[in-house]
Amino acid sequence: MNYEMVVYILLNVAKIEGVLMLIPGIVSLIYGEYDVAKTIFLIAIFFAAVGFLFTIKKPRKSDIFAKDGLFIVGIAWIAFSIIGALPFYLTGSIHGFINAFFETVSGFTTTGSTILTDIEALPNGIQFWRAFTHWIGGMGVLVFVMAIIPLAGSRSMNIMKAEIPGPTVDKIVPKAKQTAKILYFIYIGLTILQILFLMAGKMPLFDSIIHAFSTAGTGGFSNKANSVGHYDSAYIDGVITIFMILFGINFNLFYLAILKKFKRIFQSEELRAYLAIIAVSTILITFNIRHMYPSLMKAFRYASFQVASIITTTGFMTADFNVWPMFSKAILMLIMIVGACAGSTAGGLKVSRILIMGKHIKSEVKRMIHPRAMVGVTIDKKPVEASVISSVLAYCLMYFSLIVISFLLISLNEFDFETSLTSVITCINNVGPGISNIVGPTGNFSTFSGFSKLVLSFDMLLGRLEIFPILLLFSPRMYKRRF
Repeated sequence: MNYEMVVYILLNVAKIEGVLMLIPGIVSLIYGEYDVAKTIFLIAIFFAAVGFLFTIKKPRKSDIFAKDGLFIVGIAWIAFSIIGALPFYLTGSIHGFINAFFETVSGFTTTGSTILTDIEALPNGIQFWRAFTHWIGGMGVLVFVMAIIPLAGSRSMNIMKAEIPGPTVDKIVPKAKQTAKILYFIYIGLTILQILFLMAGKMPLFDSIIHAFSTAGTGGFSNKANSVGHYDSAYIDGVITIFMILFGINFNLFYLAILKKFKRIFQSEELRAYLAIIAVSTILITFNIRHMYPSLMKAFRYASFQVASIITTTGFMTADFNVWPMFSKAILMLIMIVGACAGSTAGGLKVSRILIMGKHIKSEVKRMIHPRAMVGVTIDKKPVEASVISSVLAYCLMYFSLIVISFLLISLNEFDFETSLTSVITCINNVGPGISNIVGPTGNFSTFSGFSKLVLSFDMLLGRLEIFPILLLFSPRMYKRRF
Protein backbone atom coordinates (compact mmCIF):
# COMPACT_ATOMS: atom_id res chain seq x y z
CA MET A 1 0.00 0.00 0.00
CA ASN A 2 1.22 3.47 -0.87
CA TYR A 3 0.98 4.94 2.67
CA GLU A 4 2.73 8.15 1.67
CA MET A 5 0.01 8.83 -0.93
CA VAL A 6 -2.71 7.83 1.55
CA VAL A 7 -1.49 10.43 4.07
CA TYR A 8 -1.12 13.04 1.32
CA ILE A 9 -4.74 12.59 0.21
CA LEU A 10 -6.07 12.61 3.79
CA LEU A 11 -4.26 15.90 4.47
CA ASN A 12 -5.78 17.32 1.29
CA VAL A 13 -9.18 16.24 2.57
CA ALA A 14 -8.55 18.03 5.90
CA LYS A 15 -7.38 21.12 3.98
CA ILE A 16 -10.47 21.25 1.79
CA GLU A 17 -12.79 20.70 4.75
CA GLY A 18 -11.09 23.55 6.59
CA VAL A 19 -11.66 25.85 3.62
CA LEU A 20 -15.29 24.75 3.31
CA MET A 21 -15.87 25.56 7.00
CA LEU A 22 -15.09 29.19 6.31
CA ILE A 23 -18.46 29.48 4.53
CA PRO A 24 -20.65 28.71 7.61
CA GLY A 25 -18.29 30.98 9.56
CA ILE A 26 -19.14 33.82 7.17
CA VAL A 27 -22.86 32.98 7.48
CA SER A 28 -22.52 33.30 11.27
CA LEU A 29 -20.92 36.73 10.86
CA ILE A 30 -23.75 37.86 8.57
CA TYR A 31 -26.31 36.93 11.25
CA GLY A 32 -24.27 38.50 14.06
CA GLU A 33 -23.36 35.18 15.72
CA TYR A 34 -19.83 36.30 16.59
CA ASP A 35 -18.93 33.65 19.17
CA VAL A 36 -20.07 30.88 16.83
CA ALA A 37 -18.19 32.47 13.93
CA LYS A 38 -14.99 32.75 16.00
CA THR A 39 -15.11 29.05 16.93
CA ILE A 40 -15.81 27.91 13.37
CA PHE A 41 -13.04 30.13 11.96
CA LEU A 42 -10.48 28.75 14.44
CA ILE A 43 -11.35 25.17 13.49
CA ALA A 44 -11.32 26.03 9.79
CA ILE A 45 -8.01 27.90 9.85
CA PHE A 46 -6.27 25.17 11.88
CA PHE A 47 -7.15 22.32 9.49
CA ALA A 48 -6.66 24.42 6.37
CA ALA A 49 -3.22 25.55 7.57
CA VAL A 50 -2.10 22.05 8.55
CA GLY A 51 -3.34 20.68 5.24
CA PHE A 52 -1.65 23.37 3.14
CA LEU A 53 1.61 23.06 5.09
CA PHE A 54 1.96 19.29 4.66
CA THR A 55 0.72 18.99 1.07
CA ILE A 56 3.13 21.45 -0.54
CA LYS A 57 5.29 18.56 -1.68
CA LYS A 58 3.57 15.72 -3.54
CA PRO A 59 4.77 12.12 -2.97
CA ARG A 60 7.15 10.73 -5.59
CA LYS A 61 4.96 7.68 -6.19
CA SER A 62 1.37 8.73 -6.80
CA ASP A 63 -0.11 5.41 -7.87
CA ILE A 64 -3.35 4.40 -6.17
CA PHE A 65 -4.27 0.73 -6.40
CA ALA A 66 -7.74 -0.71 -5.79
CA LYS A 67 -7.10 -1.49 -2.12
CA ASP A 68 -5.54 1.96 -1.60
CA GLY A 69 -8.72 3.50 -2.99
CA LEU A 70 -10.91 1.47 -0.63
CA PHE A 71 -8.70 2.31 2.36
CA ILE A 72 -8.53 6.03 1.54
CA VAL A 73 -12.29 6.33 1.10
CA GLY A 74 -13.03 4.50 4.37
CA ILE A 75 -10.54 6.49 6.44
CA ALA A 76 -11.32 9.82 4.73
CA TRP A 77 -15.03 9.61 5.53
CA ILE A 78 -14.37 8.81 9.18
CA ALA A 79 -11.81 11.63 9.46
CA PHE A 80 -14.09 14.05 7.60
CA SER A 81 -16.92 13.23 10.03
CA ILE A 82 -14.75 13.68 13.12
CA ILE A 83 -13.50 17.08 11.92
CA GLY A 84 -17.00 18.05 10.77
CA ALA A 85 -18.40 17.31 14.23
CA LEU A 86 -16.18 19.92 15.89
CA PRO A 87 -18.31 22.99 14.99
CA PHE A 88 -21.39 21.32 16.50
CA TYR A 89 -19.52 20.25 19.64
CA LEU A 90 -17.22 23.22 20.33
CA THR A 91 -19.95 25.84 19.79
CA GLY A 92 -22.15 23.99 22.29
CA SER A 93 -24.87 23.50 19.67
CA ILE A 94 -24.86 19.75 20.35
CA HIS A 95 -23.93 18.37 23.76
CA GLY A 96 -21.65 15.34 23.81
CA PHE A 97 -19.18 14.42 21.08
CA ILE A 98 -20.96 11.16 20.21
CA ASN A 99 -24.13 13.13 19.51
CA ALA A 100 -22.16 15.61 17.37
CA PHE A 101 -20.47 12.74 15.53
CA PHE A 102 -23.83 11.03 14.89
CA GLU A 103 -25.31 14.25 13.48
CA THR A 104 -22.25 14.86 11.29
CA VAL A 105 -22.13 11.30 9.94
CA SER A 106 -25.86 11.60 9.25
CA GLY A 107 -25.10 14.81 7.34
CA PHE A 108 -22.16 13.65 5.22
CA THR A 109 -23.74 10.26 4.45
CA THR A 110 -26.92 12.17 3.48
CA THR A 111 -28.99 10.12 5.90
CA GLY A 112 -30.87 12.88 7.71
CA SER A 113 -31.43 11.05 10.99
CA THR A 114 -31.06 13.46 13.89
CA ILE A 115 -30.60 13.56 17.65
CA LEU A 116 -31.81 17.17 17.87
CA THR A 117 -35.08 17.95 19.61
CA ASP A 118 -35.14 21.73 18.96
CA ILE A 119 -33.73 22.26 15.47
CA GLU A 120 -34.93 25.84 15.12
CA ALA A 121 -32.91 26.92 18.18
CA LEU A 122 -29.60 26.28 16.37
CA PRO A 123 -27.56 29.31 15.26
CA ASN A 124 -27.86 30.10 11.54
CA GLY A 125 -24.19 29.32 10.89
CA ILE A 126 -24.61 25.86 12.41
CA GLN A 127 -27.87 25.36 10.49
CA PHE A 128 -25.97 26.16 7.31
CA TRP A 129 -23.08 23.79 8.14
CA ARG A 130 -25.57 21.04 9.00
CA ALA A 131 -27.27 21.27 5.57
CA PHE A 132 -23.94 21.90 3.80
CA THR A 133 -22.67 18.51 5.02
CA HIS A 134 -25.47 16.95 2.94
CA TRP A 135 -24.43 18.86 -0.15
CA ILE A 136 -20.73 17.97 0.26
CA GLY A 137 -21.40 14.32 1.01
CA GLY A 138 -24.02 13.87 -1.69
CA MET A 139 -21.65 13.59 -4.62
CA GLY A 140 -18.83 12.25 -2.47
CA VAL A 141 -16.20 13.83 -0.23
CA LEU A 142 -13.26 12.67 -2.36
CA VAL A 143 -15.02 13.32 -5.67
CA PHE A 144 -15.38 16.92 -4.43
CA VAL A 145 -11.66 17.08 -3.59
CA MET A 146 -10.75 15.51 -6.95
CA ALA A 147 -12.78 18.14 -8.78
CA ILE A 148 -10.59 20.85 -7.21
CA ILE A 149 -7.09 19.39 -7.02
CA PRO A 150 -5.24 16.49 -8.74
CA LEU A 151 -4.80 13.56 -6.37
CA ALA A 152 -3.57 10.34 -7.89
CA GLY A 153 -3.04 10.83 -11.60
CA SER A 154 -4.19 7.99 -13.81
CA ARG A 155 -5.22 5.86 -10.83
CA SER A 156 -7.80 8.32 -9.45
CA MET A 157 -10.60 6.17 -10.84
CA ASN A 158 -9.94 3.66 -8.05
CA ILE A 159 -11.07 6.33 -5.57
CA MET A 160 -14.23 7.12 -7.54
CA LYS A 161 -15.08 3.43 -7.83
CA ALA A 162 -14.83 3.06 -4.06
CA GLU A 163 -16.92 6.15 -3.30
CA ILE A 164 -19.65 6.49 -5.95
CA PRO A 165 -22.60 4.20 -5.16
CA GLY A 166 -23.69 1.46 -7.54
CA PRO A 167 -22.50 -1.90 -8.89
CA THR A 168 -20.30 -0.24 -11.57
CA VAL A 169 -18.80 3.21 -12.12
CA ASP A 170 -18.06 4.56 -15.60
CA LYS A 171 -15.95 7.50 -16.62
CA ILE A 172 -17.92 10.19 -18.42
CA VAL A 173 -14.69 11.38 -20.05
CA PRO A 174 -11.22 9.74 -20.16
CA LYS A 175 -9.76 11.51 -17.11
CA ALA A 176 -11.20 10.97 -13.61
CA LYS A 177 -10.64 14.61 -12.63
CA GLN A 178 -12.59 15.81 -15.67
CA THR A 179 -15.36 13.35 -14.79
CA ALA A 180 -15.48 14.77 -11.25
CA LYS A 181 -15.68 18.33 -12.60
CA ILE A 182 -18.53 17.46 -14.99
CA LEU A 183 -20.45 15.71 -12.19
CA TYR A 184 -20.10 18.79 -9.98
CA PHE A 185 -21.02 21.15 -12.81
CA ILE A 186 -24.33 19.26 -13.16
CA TYR A 187 -24.75 19.05 -9.37
CA ILE A 188 -24.20 22.78 -8.81
CA GLY A 189 -26.44 23.70 -11.73
CA LEU A 190 -29.37 21.64 -10.42
CA THR A 191 -28.85 23.03 -6.90
CA ILE A 192 -28.95 26.65 -8.08
CA LEU A 193 -31.99 25.92 -10.22
CA GLN A 194 -33.85 24.51 -7.22
CA ILE A 195 -32.96 27.51 -5.06
CA LEU A 196 -34.47 29.81 -7.70
CA PHE A 197 -37.64 27.72 -7.97
CA LEU A 198 -38.08 27.65 -4.17
CA MET A 199 -37.60 31.41 -3.92
CA ALA A 200 -40.23 31.81 -6.64
CA GLY A 201 -42.58 30.06 -4.22
CA LYS A 202 -41.83 32.75 -1.60
CA MET A 203 -39.52 30.58 0.48
CA PRO A 204 -36.86 32.82 2.12
CA LEU A 205 -33.37 32.75 0.56
CA PHE A 206 -31.72 31.11 3.59
CA ASP A 207 -34.42 28.43 3.82
CA SER A 208 -34.21 27.87 0.05
CA ILE A 209 -30.45 27.24 0.28
CA ILE A 210 -30.87 24.86 3.22
CA HIS A 211 -33.57 22.80 1.50
CA ALA A 212 -31.79 22.82 -1.87
CA PHE A 213 -28.60 21.52 -0.21
CA SER A 214 -30.56 18.79 1.53
CA THR A 215 -32.47 17.85 -1.63
CA ALA A 216 -29.32 17.77 -3.77
CA GLY A 217 -27.59 15.46 -1.32
CA THR A 218 -30.86 13.52 -0.84
CA GLY A 219 -30.30 14.03 2.87
CA GLY A 220 -33.36 15.66 4.42
CA PHE A 221 -32.03 18.06 7.05
CA SER A 222 -34.38 21.03 7.36
CA ASN A 223 -34.09 24.16 9.49
CA LYS A 224 -37.73 23.70 10.51
CA ALA A 225 -39.05 21.28 13.13
CA ASN A 226 -41.88 20.20 10.82
CA SER A 227 -39.55 19.83 7.84
CA VAL A 228 -41.09 20.86 4.48
CA GLY A 229 -44.54 20.52 6.05
CA HIS A 230 -43.84 23.82 7.85
CA TYR A 231 -44.56 25.77 4.65
CA ASP A 232 -47.85 24.01 3.85
CA SER A 233 -47.43 24.90 0.17
CA ALA A 234 -48.46 22.67 -2.72
CA TYR A 235 -46.02 24.57 -4.97
CA ILE A 236 -43.03 24.03 -2.64
CA ASP A 237 -44.01 20.37 -2.16
CA GLY A 238 -44.15 19.96 -5.94
CA VAL A 239 -40.79 21.62 -6.58
CA ILE A 240 -39.01 19.55 -3.94
CA THR A 241 -40.73 16.34 -5.13
CA ILE A 242 -39.49 16.89 -8.69
CA PHE A 243 -35.95 17.73 -7.61
CA MET A 244 -35.77 14.76 -5.23
CA ILE A 245 -36.66 12.50 -8.16
CA LEU A 246 -34.08 14.25 -10.37
CA PHE A 247 -31.30 13.84 -7.81
CA GLY A 248 -32.17 10.14 -7.59
CA ILE A 249 -31.26 9.65 -11.27
CA ASN A 250 -27.81 8.49 -12.44
CA PHE A 251 -25.83 11.68 -13.15
CA ASN A 252 -24.36 10.13 -16.31
CA LEU A 253 -27.83 10.52 -17.83
CA PHE A 254 -27.77 14.28 -17.20
CA TYR A 255 -24.50 14.43 -19.09
CA LEU A 256 -26.13 12.57 -21.97
CA ALA A 257 -28.95 15.16 -21.84
CA ILE A 258 -26.37 17.95 -22.18
CA LEU A 259 -25.01 16.13 -25.24
CA LYS A 260 -28.63 15.80 -26.51
CA LYS A 261 -28.38 12.00 -26.63
CA PHE A 262 -31.98 11.56 -25.49
CA LYS A 263 -32.42 8.17 -27.14
CA ARG A 264 -29.75 6.66 -24.90
CA ILE A 265 -31.42 8.20 -21.85
CA PHE A 266 -34.78 6.57 -22.59
CA GLN A 267 -33.04 3.26 -23.28
CA SER A 268 -31.89 3.12 -19.65
CA GLU A 269 -33.71 0.19 -18.02
CA GLU A 270 -32.78 1.45 -14.57
CA LEU A 271 -34.35 4.86 -15.22
CA ARG A 272 -37.54 3.29 -16.57
CA ALA A 273 -37.78 0.92 -13.60
CA TYR A 274 -37.08 3.76 -11.13
CA LEU A 275 -39.82 5.97 -12.57
CA ALA A 276 -42.23 3.00 -12.75
CA ILE A 277 -41.68 2.18 -9.07
CA ILE A 278 -42.37 5.81 -8.13
CA ALA A 279 -45.54 5.93 -10.26
CA VAL A 280 -46.99 2.63 -9.02
CA SER A 281 -46.12 3.32 -5.36
CA THR A 282 -47.67 6.80 -5.54
CA ILE A 283 -50.91 5.53 -7.09
CA LEU A 284 -51.29 2.69 -4.57
CA ILE A 285 -50.62 4.92 -1.56
CA THR A 286 -52.85 7.71 -2.90
CA PHE A 287 -55.89 5.45 -3.01
CA ASN A 288 -54.94 3.78 0.28
CA ILE A 289 -54.86 7.10 2.18
CA ARG A 290 -57.66 8.78 0.21
CA HIS A 291 -60.06 8.55 3.18
CA MET A 292 -57.63 10.50 5.41
CA TYR A 293 -57.64 13.68 3.29
CA PRO A 294 -60.40 16.02 2.01
CA SER A 295 -59.64 15.38 -1.69
CA LEU A 296 -57.94 12.91 -4.00
CA MET A 297 -55.51 15.61 -5.15
CA LYS A 298 -54.37 16.31 -1.59
CA ALA A 299 -53.85 12.60 -0.98
CA PHE A 300 -51.83 12.46 -4.22
CA ARG A 301 -49.77 15.49 -3.13
CA TYR A 302 -48.72 13.87 0.15
CA ALA A 303 -48.29 10.39 -1.34
CA SER A 304 -46.08 11.58 -4.21
CA PHE A 305 -43.93 13.68 -1.89
CA GLN A 306 -43.34 10.87 0.61
CA VAL A 307 -42.70 8.27 -2.09
CA ALA A 308 -40.11 10.55 -3.72
CA SER A 309 -38.62 11.37 -0.31
CA ILE A 310 -38.29 7.72 0.75
CA ILE A 311 -37.16 6.08 -2.51
CA THR A 312 -34.49 8.75 -3.00
CA THR A 313 -33.61 8.33 0.71
CA THR A 314 -33.99 12.09 1.25
CA GLY A 315 -36.18 11.90 4.33
CA PHE A 316 -38.11 15.18 4.11
CA MET A 317 -41.68 15.01 5.35
CA THR A 318 -44.93 16.84 4.76
CA ALA A 319 -47.14 14.32 6.56
CA ASP A 320 -46.79 11.89 9.46
CA PHE A 321 -46.78 8.67 7.44
CA ASN A 322 -46.48 6.75 10.69
CA VAL A 323 -50.28 7.12 11.06
CA TRP A 324 -50.99 5.94 7.50
CA PRO A 325 -52.50 2.45 6.93
CA MET A 326 -50.13 -0.51 7.20
CA PHE A 327 -50.32 -1.12 3.43
CA SER A 328 -48.87 2.34 2.72
CA LYS A 329 -46.19 1.95 5.38
CA ALA A 330 -45.25 -1.44 3.92
CA ILE A 331 -44.76 0.14 0.48
CA LEU A 332 -42.60 2.89 2.00
CA MET A 333 -40.53 0.27 3.80
CA LEU A 334 -39.94 -1.66 0.56
CA ILE A 335 -38.92 1.36 -1.50
CA MET A 336 -36.73 2.47 1.41
CA ILE A 337 -34.71 -0.69 0.83
CA VAL A 338 -34.77 -0.42 -2.97
CA GLY A 339 -33.45 3.16 -3.11
CA ALA A 340 -32.87 5.13 -6.31
CA CYS A 341 -30.44 4.80 -9.23
CA ALA A 342 -26.75 3.94 -9.14
CA GLY A 343 -24.53 6.96 -9.72
CA SER A 344 -27.00 9.28 -7.96
CA THR A 345 -26.72 10.90 -4.53
CA ALA A 346 -29.31 8.51 -3.06
CA GLY A 347 -28.84 5.47 -0.85
CA GLY A 348 -30.51 2.05 -0.69
CA LEU A 349 -29.71 -1.14 -2.58
CA LYS A 350 -30.13 0.73 -5.92
CA VAL A 351 -32.57 -0.10 -8.70
CA SER A 352 -29.75 -1.44 -10.90
CA ARG A 353 -28.92 -4.13 -8.32
CA ILE A 354 -32.58 -5.11 -8.07
CA LEU A 355 -32.72 -5.41 -11.86
CA ILE A 356 -29.54 -7.49 -12.00
CA MET A 357 -30.77 -9.82 -9.26
CA GLY A 358 -34.19 -10.20 -10.89
CA LYS A 359 -32.70 -10.97 -14.29
CA HIS A 360 -30.17 -13.36 -12.76
CA ILE A 361 -32.96 -15.30 -11.04
CA LYS A 362 -34.89 -15.39 -14.33
CA SER A 363 -31.84 -16.70 -16.20
CA GLU A 364 -31.26 -19.41 -13.58
CA VAL A 365 -34.87 -20.56 -13.91
CA LYS A 366 -34.49 -20.70 -17.71
CA ARG A 367 -31.23 -22.64 -17.33
CA MET A 368 -33.00 -25.20 -15.13
CA ILE A 369 -35.73 -25.66 -17.74
CA HIS A 370 -33.34 -25.59 -20.71
CA PRO A 371 -29.92 -26.83 -19.43
CA ARG A 372 -28.22 -26.40 -22.81
CA ALA A 373 -29.52 -22.91 -23.49
CA MET A 374 -27.06 -20.01 -23.55
CA VAL A 375 -28.69 -17.65 -21.06
CA GLY A 376 -27.12 -14.44 -19.83
CA VAL A 377 -28.02 -11.22 -18.03
CA THR A 378 -28.23 -7.99 -20.00
CA ILE A 379 -28.87 -4.40 -18.92
CA ASP A 380 -29.59 -1.81 -21.62
CA LYS A 381 -28.95 -4.57 -24.20
CA LYS A 382 -25.39 -4.98 -22.92
CA PRO A 383 -24.20 -8.21 -21.25
CA VAL A 384 -23.50 -7.99 -17.53
CA GLU A 385 -20.20 -9.61 -16.60
CA ALA A 386 -20.24 -12.57 -14.23
CA SER A 387 -17.96 -10.64 -11.85
CA VAL A 388 -20.57 -7.85 -11.58
CA ILE A 389 -23.34 -10.38 -10.83
CA SER A 390 -21.16 -12.02 -8.17
CA SER A 391 -20.38 -8.65 -6.56
CA VAL A 392 -24.10 -7.76 -6.51
CA LEU A 393 -25.00 -11.05 -4.84
CA ALA A 394 -22.14 -10.66 -2.34
CA TYR A 395 -23.21 -7.09 -1.59
CA CYS A 396 -26.82 -8.12 -0.97
CA LEU A 397 -25.73 -10.95 1.33
CA MET A 398 -23.52 -8.57 3.33
CA TYR A 399 -26.27 -5.96 3.36
CA PHE A 400 -28.89 -8.22 4.94
CA SER A 401 -26.31 -9.78 7.29
CA LEU A 402 -25.36 -6.35 8.61
CA ILE A 403 -29.02 -5.45 9.14
CA VAL A 404 -29.44 -8.57 11.29
CA ILE A 405 -26.25 -7.93 13.31
CA SER A 406 -27.06 -4.24 13.83
CA PHE A 407 -30.65 -5.08 14.79
CA LEU A 408 -29.37 -7.43 17.51
CA LEU A 409 -27.03 -4.73 18.86
CA ILE A 410 -29.71 -2.02 18.79
CA SER A 411 -32.17 -4.35 20.55
CA LEU A 412 -30.05 -3.88 23.71
CA ASN A 413 -31.89 -0.53 24.05
CA GLU A 414 -35.07 -2.50 24.82
CA PHE A 415 -37.12 -0.51 22.30
CA ASP A 416 -40.02 -2.18 20.50
CA PHE A 417 -39.38 -4.39 17.45
CA GLU A 418 -40.55 -1.79 14.92
CA THR A 419 -38.30 0.93 16.33
CA SER A 420 -35.21 -1.30 16.57
CA LEU A 421 -35.57 -2.73 13.06
CA THR A 422 -36.54 0.43 11.18
CA SER A 423 -33.85 2.51 12.91
CA VAL A 424 -31.26 0.14 11.45
CA ILE A 425 -32.89 -0.03 8.01
CA THR A 426 -33.28 3.75 7.75
CA CYS A 427 -29.64 4.34 8.74
CA ILE A 428 -28.03 1.69 6.55
CA ASN A 429 -30.12 2.91 3.61
CA ASN A 430 -29.34 6.58 4.44
CA VAL A 431 -33.05 7.51 4.57
CA GLY A 432 -33.48 9.44 7.83
CA PRO A 433 -36.82 8.75 9.52
CA GLY A 434 -37.91 5.24 10.43
CA ILE A 435 -41.42 3.89 10.82
CA SER A 436 -42.33 4.07 14.51
CA ASN A 437 -43.34 6.65 17.10
CA ILE A 438 -39.77 7.06 18.37
CA VAL A 439 -37.79 7.30 15.10
CA GLY A 440 -40.65 8.16 12.72
CA PRO A 441 -41.08 11.42 10.81
CA THR A 442 -42.00 13.30 13.99
CA GLY A 443 -39.39 11.59 16.20
CA ASN A 444 -35.59 11.51 16.53
CA PHE A 445 -32.71 9.37 17.80
CA SER A 446 -31.96 11.34 20.98
CA THR A 447 -33.19 8.58 23.32
CA PHE A 448 -30.78 5.97 21.94
CA SER A 449 -27.73 5.06 24.03
CA GLY A 450 -24.25 6.27 23.07
CA PHE A 451 -23.34 2.73 21.99
CA SER A 452 -26.40 2.52 19.73
CA LYS A 453 -25.61 5.90 18.17
CA LEU A 454 -22.12 4.65 17.30
CA VAL A 455 -23.57 1.44 15.82
CA LEU A 456 -26.03 3.48 13.73
CA SER A 457 -23.26 5.90 12.70
CA PHE A 458 -21.28 2.87 11.53
CA ASP A 459 -24.38 1.69 9.62
CA MET A 460 -24.74 5.07 7.92
CA LEU A 461 -21.12 4.95 6.75
CA LEU A 462 -21.55 1.36 5.59
CA GLY A 463 -24.64 2.30 3.62
CA ARG A 464 -23.16 5.41 1.99
CA LEU A 465 -19.89 3.72 1.02
CA GLU A 466 -21.64 0.45 0.13
CA ILE A 467 -20.11 -1.66 2.89
CA PHE A 468 -16.72 -2.80 1.60
CA PRO A 469 -14.52 0.34 2.06
CA ILE A 470 -15.47 0.38 5.76
CA LEU A 471 -15.37 -3.37 6.42
CA LEU A 472 -12.00 -3.78 4.71
CA LEU A 473 -10.47 -1.34 7.21
CA PHE A 474 -10.80 -4.15 9.76
CA SER A 475 -9.19 -6.81 7.54
CA PRO A 476 -5.48 -7.39 8.39
CA ARG A 477 -4.92 -9.01 4.98
CA MET A 478 -5.82 -5.75 3.25
CA TYR A 479 -2.61 -4.12 4.45
CA LYS A 480 -0.43 -6.91 3.01
CA ARG A 481 -2.10 -8.08 -0.18
CA ARG A 482 -1.77 -6.13 -3.44
CA PHE A 483 -4.93 -5.96 -5.57
